[in-house]
Amino acid sequence: MPLVRFPAPAEPLWHEWDRKAQKSGLRHTVYAVNGDQYTGEWRDNLKHGKGTQLWKRTGAIYKGDWKFGKRDGYGSYSILDPVTKEYKKVYTGWWKNDKKCGYGTTFYPGGDYYEGEWSGGQRSGWGRMYYGDGSIYEGQWLQDRPWGQGMLRLPNENRYEGGWKEGKKHGPGKFFYLDTGQLFEGVWAADIPKYGTMIDFGRDEAPTPTQYPIPKV
Repeated sequence: MPLVRFPAPAEPLWHEWDRKAQKSGLRHTVYAVNGDQYTGEWRDNLKHGKGTQLWKRTGAIYKGDWKFGKRDGYGSYSILDPVTKEYKKVYTGWWKNDKKCGYGTTFYPGGDYYEGEWSGGQRSGWGRMYYGDGSIYEGQWLQDRPWGQGMLRLPNENRYEGGWKEGKKHGPGKFFYLDTGQLFEGVWAADIPKYGTMIDFGRDEAPTPTQYPIPKV
């Protein structure tokens, strides 16, 4: 009796549908149930590569790099201005594991902005903070606050150079009163000068020098 060969069973359709549903490599646009929207590259069904995420509830948008479903690499985060209906950048820079990490710039309400290093979503490392009143802090940061060595320059050009801790002047430092032509050198604790020495410094060039010079010791 001749041997009869039967054709191999056809692959179930759901296998094919499952393969097509596994987004990988190509750009796709996906809408979440809550209205959020992502357009970009995928890998193993996760956001991976270049992509743009739009959050419907807040109107915020992220454009940049992704790695296995999280913001990772270089990208910008913007929010929608309720008045102008235009997007305003909040952060542009590097990310890691969905948090600011590396060098980046953040813009705050009121005109303040920071450019410098980040770690775990907080200002950490070296950075420069520009305040709305014209003050500038440049130096070390830790846990989102000035911490270490840094300089604070005030709008009238007076400045402090020295130690910081938890966002306050702490440790040895110098305060230059350029408006009066004086220099205080001493030690601070929690923003309060504990002891030190005041001397005349550039008195002849000061715009409003004190009436009487400090006698030399």
